[in-house]
Amino acid sequence: MQTKPQGTMRRCNQWLWAAMLGLCLLPVGAALAQRTEGDRAQAQGAYQAEVVVRNQTDGEREKAFARALAQVLGNVTGDGAAAQRPGVREELAKARDYVDGYDYRQDEGVSATGAPSFKTMLVVRFRQQDVDDLVAMLGLPSWPQPRPKPVLWLAIDDGSGPRLVGLGQVNAARSVLDAAKSRGYALGLPSGNAAEQAAVGAIWRGDTAAIAALSKRYSPPMQLIGKLQRSAAGWSADWTFVDGGKVLSNWQTSSMDARRAMAGGADGAADALFRRYAKAGTAGPAGVYRVRVLGIDGADDYLRLAGYLDDVSIVRRITPAVAAPDALDLDLELASGIAGFSRYVSRGGTLSPVSAGEGDGDAGVATFRLAGR
Repeated sequence: MQTKPQGTMRRCNQWLWAAMLGLCLLPVGAALAQRTEGDRAQAQGAYQAEVVVRNQTDGEREKAFARALAQVLGNVTGDGAAAQRPGVREELAKARDYVDGYDYRQDEGVSATGAPSFKTMLVVRFRQQDVDDLVAMLGLPSWPQPRPKPVLWLAIDDGSGPRLVGLGQVNAARSVLDAAKSRGYALGLPSGNAAEQAAVGAIWRGDTAAIAALSKRYSPPMQLIGKLQRSAAGWSADWTFVDGGKVLSNWQTSSMDARRAMAGGADGAADALFRRYAKAGTAGPAGVYRVRVLGIDGADDYLRLAGYLDDVSIVRRITPAVAAPDALDLDLELASGIAGFSRYVSRGGTLSPVSAGEGDGDAGVATFRLAGR
């Protein structure tokens, strides 16, 4: 049996040891962190999320539901800015209405000072159909499933020269791999064979063509190329995302914490993919729409309608237009189109859409009927 030269074995052992230690990237607390009795409670899939909470009180849980729903909307749509889109903030305040269940998990670890540290996580499960209806109602653009799994070509220089992170050093890239999952997609690692290890120079000098050629054995033809190194401010990383040989984006991340600098690669890649592959929502464009509401018979009906519309997240402004017996025309300024508005009212019992063929409907105006009339 052929044996490797002693020098080569020593270098391999040093590299594997460095990888197990995360190339000195992980503080003591992270390396020793462990989960306690809540091992069963972990977020799984795009419609679940976990967030840190200070305690298990009702008020803290309600606020955490909103943060968790924001995460889920980001996962489902692929849009990291989904929570900032029109109408979303109002729905986040109603996050409880979308919750299917929740659990708590206690994480225990050791801080960098050696003191024990504890963190309570709230794991929230949301109803998939309700979340999908919310995305459709708000007209959120979305990055459709199934999503690609780009190859991560990451070289790290901790002061002893750049090294490629391959499958054998997966723990060294854990933060960027987990960050990709939190954005609703996955990254793969190269096998790390000798030819790929030798390509670390191409990564370091930004030769995207060489990396794309080397990556042909993997599918899809997408590469997230990054080089992470120590800097005066801690750690900095330069990133390039390549799709089919074309550079889609370049960006840089930096942090005192190497894991945060590394995780920024996953966010940048997700943003690049979302910009290229996201599909427009089906709710229609924002604007002012004329609607007709049937069944208005007096001030009480009008006040009930106004109170209801005031609580609809996508309605920005209400302007009465034309009053007629048993009906009222309104101009509604909507954050999404009339299709989204129709979806919203259809899930409640206050208004119901009226088709043009039902007699009272008008083919030129979206018509609804007030419940109980």
